[in-house]
Amino acid sequence: MTRANAPAPQKAHRIALLFNANKVYDREIIAGVGQYLLSTRVGWNLFLEEDFRCRLGGIERFDGDGIIADFDDPAVCEALADCPLPVVAVGSSFEDPSHYPGNVPYIATDNVKLVSLAYTHLIGAGLRHFALYSLPLANEHRWAYQRELAFARLREADGRTREQIDAEIYRGLSTSAPTWNQAIEQLTQWLHALPKPVGIIAVTDARARQLLQACLIAGIPVPEDVAIIGIDNDPLTRTLTRIPLSSVIQGTEEMGRTAAHLLHQMLHGARFPGRTILVPPVGINVLDSTKHQPLASPYVARARHFIRQYACQGIRTEQVADYVGVSRSSLEEHFRRELGCTVHQEILRQKLDAAKALLVKRDVSSADVAVRCGFKSVQYLHAVFRRELGCTPREFQARADAREPV
Repeated sequence: MTRANAPAPQKAHRIALLFNANKVYDREIIAGVGQYLLSTRVGWNLFLEEDFRCRLGGIERFDGDGIIADFDDPAVCEALADCPLPVVAVGSSFEDPSHYPGNVPYIATDNVKLVSLAYTHLIGAGLRHFALYSLPLANEHRWAYQRELAFARLREADGRTREQIDAEIYRGLSTSAPTWNQAIEQLTQWLHALPKPVGIIAVTDARARQLLQACLIAGIPVPEDVAIIGIDNDPLTRTLTRIPLSSVIQGTEEMGRTAAHLLHQMLHGARFPGRTILVPPVGINVLDSTKHQPLASPYVARARHFIRQYACQGIRTEQVADYVGVSRSSLEEHFRRELGCTVHQEILRQKLDAAKALLVKRDVSSADVAVRCGFKSVQYLHAVFRRELGCTPREFQARADAREPV
């Protein structure tokens, strides 16, 4: 093809992304938009605030071609009410269809399926009591209330009365430095009042982290007495908790790709007023916080709670027994009856699991893994891997790489 016959380059549309990308939910939607651009020949110039906040001042003067926005924020809905540009909205699903905006296409995370997936997982873990940790009622928390409604419908189907459901749902206080101690104290009181063992769904990973902290402060074993599952699968939250948190993985990247696809069509004349697309969750990242194992001995439950928190700090059997408040020999007997292993073997298993999780990330050396997981030397780490897994840490890493999907 000669230069004269070459197709003219497509116009690079100017698109604003109105999200608070300090939240993992918003970041992953933006990532989905980026994936759509990479997988197509679409050329967009994207506007996103440098500090990832969503500032609406002057948005009416945005000299662009289209907008993808988070409609969970009431201020965004109001600012774009009369926007002449093509707009695709992203946000929460609603039980009442009249709550969806009627003038723009709307891509929604399916709250009913999010909560149902978490609930089914807790049932599968052998639990019979359930609760939900939500957020205070507010316009900006409408999505959390929708998750409350989804939980209430599931509990009603299981024969719970409205009064019982109200006791199972706790909203607590908003997170702030001045109210933090009060919030944890009230949350702890609610936790103590719940029947045990109980599975709790938190409406976000951030709320799940608060639950974990309250349990650790109060000495409530997780997951033996309280199994916790969040929503978002936020990697930052996982680094801030001693007990790895199970979490529902939202279909946020698919939401971003779908939003970008619709806007792409709208930029070429298509219109989808009032169209709503519900995006289901991807699945669950199952970690220690919901690996519930019914135990007859409260001593074993309390000991495992301590081991999960401190195994990688080099604790010994005597320290575990002191925490539980029984003699070493008595604790060992309880472990043999309940788990068929010694306290030391349980500590080693926790350290080994932590080491495997680090090695899968592929950005740490064996020496770093040994230090961070409480092994006294790299040689001892290698010896444990050979004895327990039949391979070296590097061989385990290679096997993990081979299983990684292409």
